[in-house]
Order: sequence, then C-alpha cells, then structure tokens
Amino acid sequence: MQTELLKSDALGRIEIVVEGEQRWIRRDTRCARFGMHWIARAAAAREARVLKALAGLEGVPRLIAWGDGVLDRSFLDGAPMQQARPTDPTFYRQAHALLKQVRLRGVVHNDLAKEPNWLQREDGDPALVDFQLAWVSRNRGSLFRLLAREDLRHLLKHKRTYCPQAMTPIELRVVGRRSWISRIWAATGKRLYKLVARKVFGYWDNEGQGRVRR
Repeated sequence: MQTELLKSDALGRIEIVVEGEQRWIRRDTRCARFGMHWIARAAAAREARVLKALAGLEGVPRLIAWGDGVLDRSFLDGAPMQQARPTDPTFYRQAHALLKQVRLRGVVHNDLAKEPNWLQREDGDPALVDFQLAWVSRNRGSLFRLLAREDLRHLLKHKRTYCPQAMTPIELRVVGRRSWISRIWAATGKRLYKLVARKVFGYWDNEGQGRVRR
C-alpha cells in the first residue's frame, strides 16, 4: 500500500491511498494538532453521515469506511474548478442538476464558494467534494431551503466568472440577491474565517491535483 499526501493541516492529513489497481481518499484525523482532535473527528463524522445520505449519487464520493478517526472515500478523477476553468454552459447545467439531486437527498453543501470543492471530471461532468460543512436534514424547512439557495447562488457566481455569456437574467438576479445569512456573514465573521482557514486549517481541497499544503 502506498500513500500520496494531498493536504496536511490542523485537522489531520488527507491522502490518496493506492493498493494494486485500487485508489481512494483517506482523511486521517488521528494526527490532528493537540486540542483539535474533537473538531477533526466531528467534521469527519459529519462528512460520513452526509456521504451515506448521498450513497449511489453520481458526481459525489462514495463512503468506503469510517471509524477510529479515519474516513475512507472513493477517489474522483478530475481538476478543481480554478484549474479547469470550465467555459461550457453544459457543465453548469449539469452542476445545477447535481445540486438538485443533492438537495433531494436532504443535503446542503454549505461550502461551494470554494472553487476547489467543484471538480470537472475527465469526461467534462461536474463533481462535488469536501462535505465537512454539509448538513443533512429530514426537515427541509425554511432554513434548509435558504442554504440550498446559497449553494445555487455560489454555483452561479462561478458561472458568472468562467461562463458569463451564458448567464440568464434570472441567474443574474439570483447572484445579486444575497440572503440575510450571507449579508451577516460578510459583515462579521468572513474575514476571520478566511484567515483561520488559510493559516490553520487549509483553504482548499487538492483531490484534483491542486496545491499540496504541508
């Protein structure tokens, strides 16, 4: 068995594990920094719950195993959005359809402002990774719907960046209509979060051959 480091930060290590012709992603929280183990395990446990809820859905990782602080999930080939820079409107239509399927499973991602959480796979289709901040809920009430709308708004912001010619008037209105959660977040904790995320936790997921943070 061989491993390739993708990211190492306060919450542990993320590696590609290769055994024969098989490869998968391992999130190991056992090496989290002192005092951070409970946060790391809670985040990994949340991701495991979400991946169970999304089992069988194309375009998201498959949960292989979770236990003793180690989460194994399937590897998704692809390039992160900031590298792929998708300009084909089809990509965004498919990404929107994927978000709808995720929402039908009772899941909101909550971290789609980060381009590395979107992959463009080798066949051009979109995929989603990094569900540590996601939320799975049986009660799809007003808060759930608001957060799902924020997931869509972030996707459309990326579309506006890389495929602006395909933006519709309705999509432009959605992008410009920030929710109260988004406004409060921008006015309060966003700058501190970015600082902590970049300096302590790491700000990107490198599954699609992005930057390695050690």
